Amino acid sequence: MTVKSCEKLEKSMVALTIEVGAEAFETAVNKAYLKMRNKLNIPGFRPGKAPRKMIESMYGAEVFYEEAVNAILPEVYEEAVKEQNLEVVGYPNVEIESVGKDGVVFKCTVAVYPEVELGQYKGLEAVKAEVKVMAADVNARLKEMAERNSRLVSVERAVKKGDTANIDFEGFDNGVAFDGGKGEAFDLEIGSGTFVPGFEDQLIGMKAGEEKEIDITFPENYTPELAGKPVVFKVKVNEVKVKELPAIDDEFAKDVSEFDTLKDLKADIKKKITEDRKAAAQRAFEDALMTKVAEGIKAEIPDDMVAFQAEKMIDGFKQQLASQGIPFDQYVKMTGMTEEAMKADAMGPALEQLRMDLAVEAIVKAENLEVSDDEVEAEYKNLSEKYGMDIEMVKKYLPAEQIKEQVIREKVIKVVADSAKALAPAKEEEAEGEEKPAKKPAAKKTTKKTEEEK
Repeated sequence: MTVKSCEKLEKSMVALTIEVGAEAFETAVNKAYLKMRNKLNIPGFRPGKAPRKMIESMYGAEVFYEEAVNAILPEVYEEAVKEQNLEVVGYPNVEIESVGKDGVVFKCTVAVYPEVELGQYKGLEAVKAEVKVMAADVNARLKEMAERNSRLVSVERAVKKGDTANIDFEGFDNGVAFDGGKGEAFDLEIGSGTFVPGFEDQLIGMKAGEEKEIDITFPENYTPELAGKPVVFKVKVNEVKVKELPAIDDEFAKDVSEFDTLKDLKADIKKKITEDRKAAAQRAFEDALMTKVAEGIKAEIPDDMVAFQAEKMIDGFKQQLASQGIPFDQYVKMTGMTEEAMKADAMGPALEQLRMDLAVEAIVKAENLEVSDDEVEAEYKNLSEKYGMDIEMVKKYLPAEQIKEQVIREKVIKVVADSAKALAPAKEEEAEGEEKPAKKPAAKKTTKKTEEEK
């Protein structure tokens, strides 16, 4: 095998011209003959017994060339790639320039990993949100906690939106009960959207003990047996219930937390919201910086590489659907999308992801960043504590290479973020032509805590 030329093309493509000499090609042709002779019928010879020269005289000398080329190509291509130190992406497009008793010459055009020129990655600027936690935020969180600790109490009145109606129901298609359309003593929150559109609204106004027939047409994207069909549900309301929230006081604080007073609970909630928002603001700040880094690189990314990344994204989405019990073909049918259209839509995000990955790898090289075994072990321990799992179980589901990649990315982000400048968010400008409101008189100073300090 001889590499006659290795030509660099646009968009990180390379054209490899590879020559296989007469002796090596003759060996491949003879192997092709031994493989194919049983399939060729030659008068006067039993299957597989005809001499090679006899077969070639009848079918032509090139009868075994295609099989010989297919057999020898993978090996010589791989050898040529190694010789030229190429980091190829995807599969090559192969052209046969010449083939005969003197050997064969291939031209393999293939995408290679692009060269990356880093732009600015230190001293960047990005907006970082200011974190404020108001008393209203704390009260909203308290309300959520109260909702989770609410109870349903029976009321003697007609059903209203937001109530929970305990019902018996059965659905009929042309007078015949259908599978999955029956329930007894079922608690249905009116307005939750749990049932078919139109069902819950028709319960409003009914009282306990009342029965009613409800006309419903199933959506077109429902299960095939009922999609688009008009059906009748026979419904009986057994009980009307409303949600009763607990009083938010010291007793409530004792019931839902380790704190003895509502004041202490509020302080803890404010602390946690503040920490969460600071972490979210930092992540958004880092994301904005890394987006700038990715946009700033210079690299000719081959189309094959983008297409391969798009396919990976689609495969990941398929796995996500499968984990939710949704077959991909069913999803495609429901949404009216095709896999080809999804791949086309994924090309843009795939290119963005590749630019980000290339930027990260370039910074790793520029900064000589490494991840030690101790750092990988420390991350395993951190994840084990975070999710309350045995560390060996974490290792079972997350390979060390994946952890290593995660840690190295965090190091790259730290390099970029530590040298960056955080900008305050721009204040909303007044709408053009809008009259400014009159200035309110300055408030007198008081010892009363402001909304933000509560």
